Amino acid sequence: MAKKIQSIKGFYDVPPQRQKLWRFMESKILSVLDQYSYQEIGLPMLESTDLFTAGVGTHTDIVEKEMYSWTDPLNNDDLTLRPEGTAGCVRAVIEGSLTYNGPIKLFYRGPMFRHENVQKGRQRQFHQVGAEAFGYGDASSDAEQILLLKRLWKNLGLNNIELQLNTIGDPSDRKLYRKALIDYFEKNKSMLDDDAQRRLYENPLRILDSKNPKMQDMLNNAPKLKDFISNDSLKHFDMLCNILDNHKVEYSLNDRLVRGLDYYNRTVFEYVTADLGSQGTIAGGGRFDYLVEKLGGDKTPACGFALGLERIILLLETKEITHHINPDMYILNLGHDARGNAFNIAELLRDHSYKVAVNLEGASFKSQMKKADKSGAKIALILGDDEVVKKSIKIKLLRKEVSQEDVLQRNLLSYLKSIK
Repeated sequence: MAKKIQSIKGFYDVPPQRQKLWRFMESKILSVLDQYSYQEIGLPMLESTDLFTAGVGTHTDIVEKEMYSWTDPLNNDDLTLRPEGTAGCVRAVIEGSLTYNGPIKLFYRGPMFRHENVQKGRQRQFHQVGAEAFGYGDASSDAEQILLLKRLWKNLGLNNIELQLNTIGDPSDRKLYRKALIDYFEKNKSMLDDDAQRRLYENPLRILDSKNPKMQDMLNNAPKLKDFISNDSLKHFDMLCNILDNHKVEYSLNDRLVRGLDYYNRTVFEYVTADLGSQGTIAGGGRFDYLVEKLGGDKTPACGFALGLERIILLLETKEITHHINPDMYILNLGHDARGNAFNIAELLRDHSYKVAVNLEGASFKSQMKKADKSGAKIALILGDDEVVKKSIKIKLLRKEVSQEDVLQRNLLSYLKSIK
C-alpha cells in the first residue's frame, strides 16, 4: 500500500459542510462592505520580504519569528508569504496611484501565513478580510468602520461581542512614553519573564500585552500611555467616542490595548468575545497615518481593520448557526433510457437557474428516494422508462403531504412556476 500523505501542520482542509457556512459568512461580509461603499482589490499572496520588515516592523513577533520567508534561487529575490494584508494593500495603492483622484476605500480577502503555535483559532494558514480607507484623517472614518463591524455581527446573528478601544497617540507621543516604560521596567526587571526581557529595549509597548499572571500587578502600575498623548490625538479620540456614543455603540476603554504591529497610531480597537477562550479577538484595527509615506508614497491618512474568518466560523458553530445550500430538485431515474432523459431535463432546468441534482448510481427506487430526501431538495422528479415513452415526468413535493403528479415534460417549467 502506498504511503498516505498528510496535510502540513497548521494547514487545514475545509470540508463541504463547513464550506457552506463559510459561504454564508462571506456573503454577509461582502454585503455589508458593499453597503459602506468599499471596493474590492485583489492582492498577491507573495511579496518582497522588505515590504513587511519596513511596514510591519522589524521587532514585531510577525517579522522576528512568524514569517514564511526564503530567497528565490532563480533570481535571488527575498520573498515572503504575506502574514497580513495592510502592507500589501498600501504597496498597491502607492504603485497604482489609487489615491490620485482623492480618498478611496478598499477591501481584500484571502489566506495569510504565519509560523505560529497551532491551537484552536490559530493556524499557520488562516484567512482574513481586510478593509482600508485611504485619505480620510477625520475620526468619522474610524467610527464608520466600527459601525460597519457592529452591523456585520448583527447580520451574522452573533452577540456577546465586546468592543475595546484605545488611543496610542502619534509616534512623537509614543517616543516619550517608550522612554518612561523602559525606565519603569528596568526598575522592575526581576519581575519580567524571558519574553518581556527580550522586548524591553526593542518593543516595550508589547510587554503590556503579556498574559503572564505573575506580571499583572506590575503591569497595572506601569505608566499610562494616556498621560503622554498630545492634545490633537486626544481631540481625535474624543470625537470618535462622541460619534459612537451618539450611535449607542457600547465599548470599553482598554489602556493596555496597543495592537501588535508598528504602523498603528491614534485609534486602535478590537472586537473580542469570551466564547472562544484565549483566541477571543475576531476583528481588530486602527489608524496608520504614517505607513503610506513610510513605504514611499505621499503623506496619506488611513485607517483599517481585519477580520479573522476562521474565528468567526468557530463562533457561528458555537452559536449553532448553520447554512444549507440544497438543490431545488432531485431527479430519480429508473431504467437505461431514463438516465439520458434525466440529463436532458436537468440541463433544461439549469438553463432556467434551478439547482438540480441527478442520481448517477442507478439504484433502486427506495434508495434513490432516500437520497432525494437527504439532499434537502423540495421537489423530486421521477423518471422511468414508461415516463420516457409518454414524455411525462412524476413530480413529488418532498416537504408536503401531497400525492405525486404526472406532468408532461413540455409543461414542466410552467408547472414548477405554479407551485412556487
